[in-house]
Formats: sequence, C-alpha cells, structure tokens
Amino acid sequence: MNPPDSPPRDAPRRPRSSSQTRDRLVRAALELFTTRGYHETTTPLIATRAGVAEGTIYRHFPSKEDLLNEIFRAAVRAFLEPLKAMDPARPCRERLDALATRWTAMAAREPALVKLVFDPTFARFLDDRSRAAQRDLRGQIEQTVAAGKAAGDVRHGGADLWTEVWLRLVLLGLERVASGQWQPGDATAAQVRQAAWDAIRLDVPPATNTATIHDPAPGETP
Repeated sequence: MNPPDSPPRDAPRRPRSSSQTRDRLVRAALELFTTRGYHETTTPLIATRAGVAEGTIYRHFPSKEDLLNEIFRAAVRAFLEPLKAMDPARPCRERLDALATRWTAMAAREPALVKLVFDPTFARFLDDRSRAAQRDLRGQIEQTVAAGKAAGDVRHGGADLWTEVWLRLVLLGLERVASGQWQPGDATAAQVRQAAWDAIRLDVPPATNTATIHDPAPGETP
C-alpha cells in the first residue's frame, strides 16, 4: 500500500491504469479515514487527495462505506497473514512473539492500518464481511492461545480471556510505534511483547522437597 511516485515535472504524463487509480483512491481514503474520521472524510476530499475526479470513485467502489470496508478487510488480512503462515507445531510463545514482532514492524511502516483495524470507532461502519474478517483475526489468535493452554504453557481459564489480555498489551506497543513515540527495535517495544506473554503464561510453581520428616522416637538421636 505504498503511495505511487510522482513523475518529474518535465516528464510527459502517462494515463493511469485502472489498478493505479484504485491504489491511489485506497491510499487517499485510508489516510483520510484514520486522520479525519469516517463522517468528516467526504468523497470530494478523497478524490482531491487521490488526484482524480469524484465520479472516478464510483467506478471502483459502489459507495464510501464499501470503500472503507474493502480497505478494512485488506488491512485485517495483512495482520492475519503472518499467523496463518506459521507452523502450527511451533510453541505458542514463539508464534505469539513472532506475530507481535511482525505487527510492530507493520505499525512503523503503515501506522494507519493499526488505527483502522483496532480503533473501535470504525466498528459501526463495518459490514457483515468485515465483521467476519475481524472475528477470524481474533479467532486465529484465540486458537493459538488455546493450543498453548493445552500444552501447559498458558494460564488456566478461558482462551478468550487470555487472548484479550495479550491483545490489549500488544496493542499498547503498536500504538506507541504507530505514533512515532517508539521504534520497533526499542527495548520498550520488546518489553511490552514480553509483558504480553508474561500476563498469560502459566506460572509453574518451583519443585518442593516432598520427603516426610519424622519426629525422632524416644532415645533416638535426631
């Protein structure tokens, strides 16, 4: 979702392809939705930002709401893809840490995606397909947590609860990276990922000596 390069001023302008125009509309809409909000982002603003006529939007998307939902689903796929590509046999901790690391890098490259996918203010504008994609993202993480619980690595209790705990802590790091307060390689970003795992991991009590100690019998040396 990188913005296209502008041609040099003295270069002849070439007609844009349909896919290039669509990409420009997606990029413009993503930036406006996540900075101005849904209602304040009008189709004339999107068209102006993309450098096209307003009517061009409707040749690619039936409505502004459809545009938002298509971008949302693409963003969810970007967050879900790293987890689906992982070997399910890998330990839960490794998979969750690798996922959080990939998400952190994504937050630095595409900060708007973090806001679009995780900001609850967009929830009321989502259609059924987008809500299903949202549930799939959470469900895939929950399955990973449940596998960790079955392996004895995650705390007792519902996998949905520990998924929520893990997500909230990881999201804290993503928001800080997306806002530019942290860099992906900062120690604080790594500490948040560690804290997310520590919050859900099963604490195994240290082994204790179970040998029985008898009181000495009368006349017996202790």
